This record gives sequence, C-alpha cells and structure tokens, in this order.
Amino acid sequence: MGGGGRYPYPKWVWSPAGGWWSRPANWRSNTAIAFAGILAVTYGVWTVSAEKEYRTSHPIRPIPSMRWTKQYRNPEPVPPQ
Repeated sequence: MGGGGRYPYPKWVWSPAGGWWSRPANWRSNTAIAFAGILAVTYGVWTVSAEKEYRTSHPIRPIPSMRWTKQYRNPEPVPPQ
C-alpha cells in the first residue's frame, strides 16, 4: 500500500506546510500551543460580546444568549403589553 518509497526532491523548495515528508518531532506541543491560543482568543471575544450585547425588546421565548449576557443576569421587570 502507498505510493512507494521516498524519492529525492528539490531541497531549495520552501513550503509553509513543511515540505514533502513533514513529521516534526514537536508536533504535539505545537498543536497544544495553537489550541491554547485559539481558546484564549475565543474566550476574549466571547466575554466582550456578552458584555456588549443588549436587546431593546424582550424576546418572546428564551434564547441561549440570555444565560450569559449582562442584561439578563438580573432581569428587569417586563411591563405587560
């Protein structure tokens, strides 16, 4: 199975993906660092978004973002219509 053995390739060609047979020894730590960075950025965007979200009219039924937005943590009484 497979395409045969490794063949000679031009050494002067640079590839951002790592070249023809890329298997870096530290791929696990690189992946963990990238994943931690993605989680940190996602958490920051999520926090800023939850602080800035404000609805001018009360939703008819519950929506998921009501669980974490500042506006609905201590809900204001809704006047009857």
